[in-house]
Amino acid sequence: MPDDTFDWLETDYIGELLHEHYADRDPMRIGFVELKKLVMALPGFKERPGHVVNEKILEHIQAAWIEQRQGGRKSEDEE
Repeated sequence: MPDDTFDWLETDYIGELLHEHYADRDPMRIGFVELKKLVMALPGFKERPGHVVNEKILEHIQAAWIEQRQGGRKSEDEE
């Protein structure tokens, strides 16, 4: 991105960053309230007006993080 920021809609990128910044955390054991806080604390995160976070976005972020943790492999359910 030109200004090195990202927002809620970049779920795959957020999953990568969470994997890098919180490698010691298990994404399967993190609730959405905590996940939201972790994302908002990432360097470069900036909420875009009109693009609020919801449960579906958080689910996608969590799934992307889980995929990163598994080495980029999609789960059997996603294939």
